[in-house]
Amino acid sequence: MINPQPATTVTREPGTTPSGDGEPHLARALSNRHIQLLAIGGAIGTGLFMGSGKTISVAGPSVIFVYMIIGFMLFFVMRAMGELLLSNLNYKSFSDFAGDLLGPWAGFFTGWTYWFCWVVTGVADVIAIAGYAETLIPGIPLWIPGVLTILILLALNLPTVKAFGETEFWFALIKIVAIVALIVTGLVMILTGFQSPAGQASFTNLWSHGGFFPREFMGFVAGFQIAVFAFVGIELVGTAAAETKNPEHNLPKAINAIPVRVMLFYVGALIILMSVTPWTEFKAGHSPFIGMFSLAGLGIAATVVNLVVLTSAMSSANSGIYSTSRMVFGLARDGDAPAVFGKLSRRKVPQNALFLSCVLLLAGVVLLYAGKDIGAAFDMVTTVSAVCFMFVWSIILLSYLVYRKKRPELAAASKYKMPGGVAMVYVVFAFFLFLIWALTTQPDTLTALLVTPIWFVILVIAWLVIRRSPHHLARHEAWKQSMK
Repeated sequence: MINPQPATTVTREPGTTPSGDGEPHLARALSNRHIQLLAIGGAIGTGLFMGSGKTISVAGPSVIFVYMIIGFMLFFVMRAMGELLLSNLNYKSFSDFAGDLLGPWAGFFTGWTYWFCWVVTGVADVIAIAGYAETLIPGIPLWIPGVLTILILLALNLPTVKAFGETEFWFALIKIVAIVALIVTGLVMILTGFQSPAGQASFTNLWSHGGFFPREFMGFVAGFQIAVFAFVGIELVGTAAAETKNPEHNLPKAINAIPVRVMLFYVGALIILMSVTPWTEFKAGHSPFIGMFSLAGLGIAATVVNLVVLTSAMSSANSGIYSTSRMVFGLARDGDAPAVFGKLSRRKVPQNALFLSCVLLLAGVVLLYAGKDIGAAFDMVTTVSAVCFMFVWSIILLSYLVYRKKRPELAAASKYKMPGGVAMVYVVFAFFLFLIWALTTQPDTLTALLVTPIWFVILVIAWLVIRRSPHHLARHEAWKQSMK
């Protein structure tokens, strides 16, 4: 059981995680530079590069407001997470504070669901990578880029956590450069009155093709069900908390920058895309980023952007491999997963947990051959992932509510308070209910929504078995005593 003491009472050696058991622990090797780019990489996922074409085609220019609203709501989830993580530096991730504040069941459900989220997202990324590889190298068997991706990810994560941080730093930087290049190129095209078969590039394209809500309210709603997947991974900085240097400074800095990044990288890019080309020209399954550079006559640039989009999917999968391995490691240390996954290599990397995640990503290769439509497979797994991520975000908010009620002295002493407090939590919960309803409005996302509960049924059965062990009975008693 994690000691519910304020962060000021925790003492630790630089570069280590607090420990009293003498066992090797995860090293605090991620610097401010790493954690900042990790936050950006988490906020800019495959959903923006691959999914935005479909989002624009169903919602029109109103998609700008869709991304703004989702980003605004999730910022409060991140602020709640940040306040909780900094209230006790013994917390290694949000699974820890969920187990501490809500009970051992919450740590079990949150940890395994987050693990499942990223495995499913990783499968989606493998599917996306195979699709882009086929575009770059026509005729290539889909299993080759799929398996090669998994082997590369394993090689990137087996060394030290610093190596992961460095890799993700450059992956995120590539994404940032690509988006900035798109915005600059698009602005030049708009300011010079660029002509294309679709018409002249102009900001007026945002409202001159049916207004900002051309598909009316239900089109606006349909945008949410696709766009929410673009934000999965935004909470990745919370998974990296145990391996972050100076978390009191670096975590708030990374979280506070989220609104600016959403405005620039999502809203800014979408405004430029729909100004250069009317929204009516966008199609699902086609990356708008590649399309715009092709339109500009920059053939080489379009190929480069194709590689960038592939890199973005690789980055997302890389983040997934990292976070799933750390989550399984934490679950194993708490007795919620087989003990073999709680062991660290000499480089302080949970390599057994890494192997498990990589093996399960092979499901993505199988899915590539299960159906002919890569886009349909991508839509199915991304919806399942989005629903499971909403569960994790909700657990973070529930933990915050209990923290405010049961640990008022820590909440009062916090130097990183969540804006809006308890009232804002209920606003975000209402928004999540709206998202669930939005997922019921389309046949493909409704099917995925109905399939998702199977995962939670499996978890309930597993918990009913595991909670009877002497270890878990003792943990539950210790938790009850700590909450008195």
